[in-house]
Amino acid sequence: MSTQATPTQPRTYAVRTLGCQMNVHDSEHMAGLLEDAGYTKASAAAEVDGDVDIVVINTCAVRENAATRLYGNLGQLASVKARRPGMQIAVGGCLAQKDRGTIVEKAPWVDVVFGTHNLDALPVLLERARHNEAAQVEIHESLQVFPSTLPTRRESVYAGWVSISVGCNNTCTFCIVPHLRGRERDRRPGEILAEVEALVAAGAVEVTLLGQNVNSYGVEFGDRAAFAKLLRACGTIDGLERVRFTSPHPAAFTDDVIAAMAETPNVMPQLHMPLQSGSDAVLRAMRRSYRSEKFLGILDRVRAAMPDAAITTDLIVGFPTETDADFEETLRVVEASRFSSAFAFQYSTRPGTPAADLPELPKAVVQERFERLLALQERISAQESARQVGRTLEVLVTEGSGRKDGETHRLTGRAADNRLVHFALPAPETPAPGASTAGLTGGADDPRLAADLPADLPRPGDMVRVDVTHGAPHHLIADSALTGGTFTVRRTRAGDAWAGRERAACGIGGDDHAHGAEQTAGGAVLLGMPSLARR
Repeated sequence: MSTQATPTQPRTYAVRTLGCQMNVHDSEHMAGLLEDAGYTKASAAAEVDGDVDIVVINTCAVRENAATRLYGNLGQLASVKARRPGMQIAVGGCLAQKDRGTIVEKAPWVDVVFGTHNLDALPVLLERARHNEAAQVEIHESLQVFPSTLPTRRESVYAGWVSISVGCNNTCTFCIVPHLRGRERDRRPGEILAEVEALVAAGAVEVTLLGQNVNSYGVEFGDRAAFAKLLRACGTIDGLERVRFTSPHPAAFTDDVIAAMAETPNVMPQLHMPLQSGSDAVLRAMRRSYRSEKFLGILDRVRAAMPDAAITTDLIVGFPTETDADFEETLRVVEASRFSSAFAFQYSTRPGTPAADLPELPKAVVQERFERLLALQERISAQESARQVGRTLEVLVTEGSGRKDGETHRLTGRAADNRLVHFALPAPETPAPGASTAGLTGGADDPRLAADLPADLPRPGDMVRVDVTHGAPHHLIADSALTGGTFTVRRTRAGDAWAGRERAACGIGGDDHAHGAEQTAGGAVLLGMPSLARR
């Protein structure tokens, strides 16, 4: 039976995220705001059982199925709310910014609707809705508070997102993001570096810099070289081992960024750069201000500077003006690009965009092209993964596991180039706790929390060196620990921080490894925006 919060028991919340990395990070801000207001994160089991006081859905509007996903979630929550008086449902993010009061009209059991420009209003709107016993819809047309100044509940202690800008100044005809996120607003470099330093102080060893177009960073304050300078500045932060960024726009990608990537040891040899189409005619119709040869030229220069770089991309199939010849051009460019992986999408009309008035291509035509593109990229991904066999990689161990890790006794992590790696632990001479992954499920009995931690058992946030033994299209296998090959564990501050968080969550004594971060009841790290002098 569901339980209700009492005057001595804080109300619980859950945030459901639909969409991109920007949304994931926005959800961390929403969670931070709620915890700052006295709410407590519900356990996963409580959320499954519907035993949650507040559910926030952070929506996406980039694809056509965004509304279907939202209303599917809301439909499921309607019955939960009917049997749980006092429960509240809030909808935020891009689709909320776009549809506004329509959401409450279609789903009158929703209590709060807020947009991309007023995340900070969430706790106040929830309280107002409760007091007034009426839905609250509040959408602002421009940014009220820069999201990065808000409290943040970080889900990971070893890796974190850091926004360097919000909004977008491009006018791609298929994209609704500029309409929903507004014009680009850049943070000052000192504020960004202060946040990175705070994350590292809390145990993080990896940071990803986020922006709709990261390599146009600095235009707002008049420094077109600002992004390359920011990458180099991240290289001076002690304890920061891995720096990534997403996503750059090919039109603004400059050689100083390539040089900064190659010359800054902690900037990883990885690049995610959306191509969208290999046809110059389609790129022109999309208002993508580059052409295929420029794109391929950037890749050539990146690989000349970083031969082992893994490059990924986004592709749209079936844009309204795309002909058979245009699609063949996309196949040609994809073949030449040798992407390690690609996110391919069938074009979907977004009302309010310039392309929305163009007639769509027949569904069967788009589906056939889509399947051909997927088959091509699957072959290329398999070939590129096969080239990794025999290489020795340093892998950052992650909390998430592969679908088959339990039965194969492997753990999962990310290589420097961001490839997913499933690696085996050494087979013990005699069975002992930690000898396989069977007990690595969290909780007080997890051997990774033991005082006498086995030397060959890594924790999330630790680094392992392994040899790649097999390459699959979407991951690598490293079973070298079972065949006498490389297997070494390097303990890190991030692994210490993970263990400290888990011990605190399990109530296992004190720990020296929290690195000054405030630990929330749910175990995640809660950070506000630190105040450091601008650089």
